[in-house]
Amino acid sequence: MSPIPRRSLLKAAAVAGAAAQFGRALGSRDAAAPRAESAGDDPVILDWLEDGGLGAAPGSTVGVPWPKGVHRDDRTFALSDADGRAVPVQSWPLAYWPDGSLKWTAHAVSSGTGKLTLTTGAPAAPQKKVTVDRRGATIDISTGVITARIGRSGATLVKSVTRGPTEIARNGRLVLLRQPESEDGDQTTVRTERFDGAIDEVTVEQAGPVRAVVRVDGKHRKGRRSWLPFSIRLYFYAGADSFRMVHTVTYDGQQEPGRASGDFIRGIGVRFTVPLRDESYDRHIRLGGEGTGMLREAVKGITGLRRDPGAAVQAAQFAGEKLPDPATWDQRVTTRLQYIPEWGDYTLSQLSADGFALRKRTKKGYGWIGAGGGRRASGFGYVGGVGGGLSFGLRDFWEKHPAQLDIRDAHTDAAEVTLWLWSPEAQPMDLRFYHDGMGQDTFPEQLEGLNITYEDYEPEFGTPYGIARTSELLFWANESTPSAEKLAQQVEAVRVLPQLAAPPKQLIGAKVFGPGLFSAPDRSTPAKAKIEDHLDFLFTYYEDQVEMRRWYGFWDYGDIMHTYDTVRHQWRYDVGGYAWDNSELSPDLWLWYAYLRSGRADIFRFAEAMTRHTGEVDVYHLGKWAGLGTRHGVQHWADSAKQQRIANTTYRRYYYFLTADERVGDLMHANVDSDETFLVLDPIRKIRTEPYTPDRHALSIGFGTDWSGLVSAWLTEWERRGPKWEKAKARVLSTMETIAAQPNGFVQGTGLYDLDTGKFAIAEEPVVGVSHLSAVFGLNELCAELIDLVDMPAFDEAYYDYCRYFNATKAEQAARYGSNFGSLILFQGHSRLDAYAAVQTGDDKLADRAWDKFYRSDGYQESAPWKTEKVTGPTALVAGSEAAWVSTNDTALYGLAAIENLALLGHRMP
Repeated sequence: MSPIPRRSLLKAAAVAGAAAQFGRALGSRDAAAPRAESAGDDPVILDWLEDGGLGAAPGSTVGVPWPKGVHRDDRTFALSDADGRAVPVQSWPLAYWPDGSLKWTAHAVSSGTGKLTLTTGAPAAPQKKVTVDRRGATIDISTGVITARIGRSGATLVKSVTRGPTEIARNGRLVLLRQPESEDGDQTTVRTERFDGAIDEVTVEQAGPVRAVVRVDGKHRKGRRSWLPFSIRLYFYAGADSFRMVHTVTYDGQQEPGRASGDFIRGIGVRFTVPLRDESYDRHIRLGGEGTGMLREAVKGITGLRRDPGAAVQAAQFAGEKLPDPATWDQRVTTRLQYIPEWGDYTLSQLSADGFALRKRTKKGYGWIGAGGGRRASGFGYVGGVGGGLSFGLRDFWEKHPAQLDIRDAHTDAAEVTLWLWSPEAQPMDLRFYHDGMGQDTFPEQLEGLNITYEDYEPEFGTPYGIARTSELLFWANESTPSAEKLAQQVEAVRVLPQLAAPPKQLIGAKVFGPGLFSAPDRSTPAKAKIEDHLDFLFTYYEDQVEMRRWYGFWDYGDIMHTYDTVRHQWRYDVGGYAWDNSELSPDLWLWYAYLRSGRADIFRFAEAMTRHTGEVDVYHLGKWAGLGTRHGVQHWADSAKQQRIANTTYRRYYYFLTADERVGDLMHANVDSDETFLVLDPIRKIRTEPYTPDRHALSIGFGTDWSGLVSAWLTEWERRGPKWEKAKARVLSTMETIAAQPNGFVQGTGLYDLDTGKFAIAEEPVVGVSHLSAVFGLNELCAELIDLVDMPAFDEAYYDYCRYFNATKAEQAARYGSNFGSLILFQGHSRLDAYAAVQTGDDKLADRAWDKFYRSDGYQESAPWKTEKVTGPTALVAGSEAAWVSTNDTALYGLAAIENLALLGHRMP
């Protein structure tokens, strides 16, 4: 995927390079932006999600929303701290309202501890600016403290990292280990092949003065074989001694079920060489354990010896300080230094969420010595000396096990550091489908399987080809071995990357993401307080279940399970479509709405992990199904239902606009043309009775789960002014117009879509085609946005009609449409449609029905236990709690209905 070009229109000195950052202009605006300078121009108080501010992190970027018409597209922004001192900031647009005014802006900072005030005005320039030099064979980026030379070709991504005149690290490259056979094969010797990352393209996406971003794309290669595409972004901030790496790999290997041969990954890593110039007793190793715990050793230790060099000397070595001249030591030590071992190699491996082991050896070919262990390592390390060294860390280290940190050859003049995203000491990465099909060779047999395990199986569909995973890494170029306090700060930055955040007041007041659909938590009445308690209970329960059930691992972390098995006291992790949730009925949306209204850091982090997972692992990024996601199942890619609703851009937009994360931006842009996927896969092939050949001028596309996924991608591209924004805008408007023009509007259910015109054919006869799933993948939230953005009364009325009649009586449905909607469920979740339409139309009857369906239909009732029960052995694998009455479908729908009903009709609660 190519980078998303954008044109910054914030013309302050602090963003003078922004227009060049993105390379190409976006094109003209829809209309002239308003010139009003005052409305909504109040300062915005930004704060950190967690205490401590930026800490040791290189910088942070925050997205801030603005009400329609408040800021022109050339508005500039300034930042100040609590004492009124100017804080350097780099700002750029993320999204625009249709009138051309700013909807979202991004703001990058490289300093800050407390609250920061964002206002309009000229931004302060950093004392030490980020500069980018594109001349020559490298791209050289300076933060004012360190300089990184980025390779344009070959296998070396980062040629060198220097601090002043000192080279701290060099030869930063990617490493991939392939094992041609899994360990259930017949081979007697495990053979491993090494592939190196090879650069295909390098793009400077931002060029300072506060933030610079370089993207590197390529594949791993060995000889003529090229596979496992990667996309790396390197982030640099003004004045920082560190940089951040966002590392994405896309799996394009082959592993055939039932066969032991194939592309089994044995290790995925990022490797740097660290020059060492100090004496071995002045070289230091640091490896993070639990919390901010740390192994603190020297390559040649002079503590604990039979002879004592002196207390001051020992204390200095433990602190990482340069030792006095050995001539000043006790000479019984000095004369025997050559007999003290030099420990050159260290390994910390985290093969599960519950245990890490640390070991070391003197050098290759000699025995390993255990050096400790524990439960959950921080993923942090350091190697260097008084002349400089490299700190390094892998975020979500134990959560995304198996991971590993290696230090090699620290006794020589060049150590080698490897951060393993997949540990080579773990079992090879086995992505094969998990069963042999059990005779489900025909569609009728597959439908029978669906009726017993809820798994929609089809041969060759349970493939991981095209799934991806993103990891985040941090690196510090230290001028000397950091103090214990500084190391602890670096550890904390790896574990919880500091994030600047806009307050809920701004997120609510800007009226983005479905205006009026969420409001601040309100406990002003007993009824409201009870709902707020229920919402808190549900979030806390899932947070606890992640820990109790160990929903961790490289491919799994960030997802939750779908349905509980009350007999086994276990989630149905091994039963077909009841296992991993894969965004079914929008838990992602519930979590982001819960954050937007509350600003809670714990909810943000939970939703962040889910967004990273569901956008990468549950969706195909390569191959014929690129742009489609996989329905819930035992493996994230197992089910044969490959659908637009899982790849839904709706679930990515929140994180992108709140953080300006470029990787998530890539995912959303990639979905702009995902309507083309309807040519390659017939979603109703197993129940279709008539012959079918896809016709690009007449594709059957549903107005619910299909269109909501498509229109979210188009809307986002339009508001971002991405490279296809004009096409995307046309698709938004043309599909809205032709849905509204159907004989039964949204109730028609589906339409024949023309890929070339972007329009639905107008049906000749009215049809009732309502599904309980149509509106539960973000349709209500998207339609609320569209109705606010686009002046199209016919569309508004078509959607209000859908809202009016889904929860209506069968007689009311038949009176309006000639027939009722058949057997429906999920009435509680649809109560939010009643609430939305009630407010939009002023219909008191709908307002009453919204609360009636919320309290007295299906889903979670007030009579539910609203508590957990303790479970211990031998009932459960580990002691913990269960709420056997909870299911993720009901949780997502209750959460969204509660939040939206409270915001829209909290004053009308019974």
